[in-house]
Amino acid sequence: MVFQMREIVFDTETTGLDPRTGDRLVEIGCIEMVNRVATGRVYHQYFNPDRDMPAEAEAVHGLSAAFLSDKPRFAEKVAEFLEFIGDSPLVAHNAGFDFGFINAELGMCGHDIVCTSRMVDTVQIAKKKHPGAKLSLDALCTRYGIDRSHRTKHGALLDADLLAQLYVELTGGRQIGLELAVEAAAQEVSIEVETVVVRRELRPARPHAASADEIARHQAFIATLKDPIWNEGAVAG
Repeated sequence: MVFQMREIVFDTETTGLDPRTGDRLVEIGCIEMVNRVATGRVYHQYFNPDRDMPAEAEAVHGLSAAFLSDKPRFAEKVAEFLEFIGDSPLVAHNAGFDFGFINAELGMCGHDIVCTSRMVDTVQIAKKKHPGAKLSLDALCTRYGIDRSHRTKHGALLDADLLAQLYVELTGGRQIGLELAVEAAAQEVSIEVETVVVRRELRPARPHAASADEIARHQAFIATLKDPIWNEGAVAG
């Protein structure tokens, strides 16, 4: 059995910067990764925010109020979203922003918020790895040679895909995934192998003293020897 490390890389698009002032979530895109490799499973959904779309926000992601008007509300799709993410760690770029909007939406529809202990922030990872460097998704993709030529506007699923590639580069993810799999497999073998204790019965020592007949025959043989060396010492004495 190979260890399976499941993570969800995701991104959101919103009507603005702060859910506390009435901004809402309008798009979410999630990519499943196992051992830092994308599995092909994704979750993508647009949401009707039940409010206008500020021009500055629409200029970023291109999602108009008219386009979103026939989309489901977050509350209508929350069960699907929660089922997809499960209890896996959630990876995002500037993750506090995305967690803030998701938890605001969860709170509005009566669900428990997602604990920030599950949050993996690639901005913080990049900051430690490249102190002083530009930390935007665009800048980091350029640094690592990740093709973003098809990205004309922000989009949650598109950005999640770019981030998944970046996450692998930032963490050496495929090697780490393989090392974790090998380590877990080794642990599994050590657990499954039983220690076999072999108990041997002690046998009584066999008699090893010469018999009377053997002694007599030995003495007869000695008597046939001519001038044995042990007699020389006796004569000399």
